[in-house]
Amino acid sequence: MKEIVTCSEMKEWDRRTIQEMGIPSCVLMERAALKVVKKMEKKGFSPKEYVLVVCGSGNNGGDGIAVARLLHLKGIRTEVFLAGEEKRMTPDADLQRKIAVNYQVPFVNNPHWNEYTTIVDAIFGVGLQRDVEGKYYQLIRRMNEAHARKIAVDIPSGVNGDNGREMGIAFLADLTVTFAFRKRGLCFYPGRMYAGRIEVADIGIYSGKENQTWHLEKKDLGYLPKRIAFGNKGTFGKVLFIAGSEGMCGAAFLSGAAAFAAGAGMVKIQTVEENRIPLQTLLPEAIVSCSFNEEENEKALAWCDVIVIGPGLGMSGKSRERAQWFLSRGHSTGKPMILDADALNLLAVNPQWRQYLGENVIVTPHLGEMSRLCSKSIGEIQNTMAETAAEFSKETGAVCVLKDACTVVTDGKGNTYLNLSGNAGMGTAGSGDVLSGVLAAVCCMYLPYPDQTLDRGRQAALGVYLHGLAGDMAAEKLGMHGMTARDIVRMLPETLRKKIKGTLPVQDGGSYEGK
Repeated sequence: MKEIVTCSEMKEWDRRTIQEMGIPSCVLMERAALKVVKKMEKKGFSPKEYVLVVCGSGNNGGDGIAVARLLHLKGIRTEVFLAGEEKRMTPDADLQRKIAVNYQVPFVNNPHWNEYTTIVDAIFGVGLQRDVEGKYYQLIRRMNEAHARKIAVDIPSGVNGDNGREMGIAFLADLTVTFAFRKRGLCFYPGRMYAGRIEVADIGIYSGKENQTWHLEKKDLGYLPKRIAFGNKGTFGKVLFIAGSEGMCGAAFLSGAAAFAAGAGMVKIQTVEENRIPLQTLLPEAIVSCSFNEEENEKALAWCDVIVIGPGLGMSGKSRERAQWFLSRGHSTGKPMILDADALNLLAVNPQWRQYLGENVIVTPHLGEMSRLCSKSIGEIQNTMAETAAEFSKETGAVCVLKDACTVVTDGKGNTYLNLSGNAGMGTAGSGDVLSGVLAAVCCMYLPYPDQTLDRGRQAALGVYLHGLAGDMAAEKLGMHGMTARDIVRMLPETLRKKIKGTLPVQDGGSYEGK
């Protein structure tokens, strides 16, 4: 896992490094510039390279001036354009300006925009607090229009470092070299889009404490255990789906199919009679139950290890009754429960159901569902994704999986995970239903290891990440425009086969079919 920081956290770690650890700020600035130049060199410089570094008056501008000096000393034709006023420069930025002048780095007042092969943005950094206007707006627009490779220092100017919002206008980079930690605004869109390829550079700034916001990377799939060698279908988990309504069996199918594809041993779908034949045809591996009475419900509840409520469930009175019965009884058992789709819509209009939420419950709202759950507008939520999810988790104790292009996972303990896997092709009907099945399967993976399980929040984060990786594989093979939720399901076994390493103890050998 890699740490993610807010702008205020980054400023605090920067301050501690300088004031408490004693590393001079000019040393950090030199390290930052060296890292930027090193990343630029990866693709090499042609003999015709012509670089313009556009610098503000703050320390981000100082980083940029240092970059220009290092390039100049390498014999690369480089110029500096000071966007800010010289008299407003910070002491460190002004020191870099004086050093650059001593080394005869050219400073220009009227750049020839169409002549440059590379433009480096070092105007604002993470300290920007208000929308870009006036001369800076026009400057960034001109930089974006230039036909040159574009590189941002730390963060593209105009991107909000906390939520990724475009603040009036933003620099459109091909590469962003960010320092010490990835900033939250480089995870959320459109900031992540403006950043292009993102490289995190270690310049000697460390948090000094365990952070509470992370993103997963592929090696973290090693937290998922391999199949226990002597297991059977019961060992690998039994998932009960309360899903589907008349004319809505597709969601139940996709959820159940995803659970199987991600490793669940058995699936039972409790649905309406109209869905029996379609589901038995589409998913013959699943048990289909169309009985809803106290005796059958109790049997189903005792049978299962994980409960998923909501895919295609509908909002009818009968759907409400089904959801409430299994939610309330599931809460009393302490079994993992995943609430998706109409279960969340029913929760929004029945707020008294919140008493059934807790640390064993995972809720998976998209922005519209979250808006109904927390009475915020979608725009408000988009600007405060991490905070909104964390507030819900703190209030209810549940793990919140707030779905968007960058899905946020929070728990009631203050931990936050921002998901960086997945792609725009996953914006297709049924993708969320697949996720609910994947989350159920991940919960099942740990059943053979009760003493070595991960907390529910990290399990959910792994499920979201796995779901996104399967979507990435589908996009790679099929393209984003035509991929469907079924394609994500099909890619789950291959994704697990390629990525899973298994850190929990297993035995080599075969498995057998238990009774």
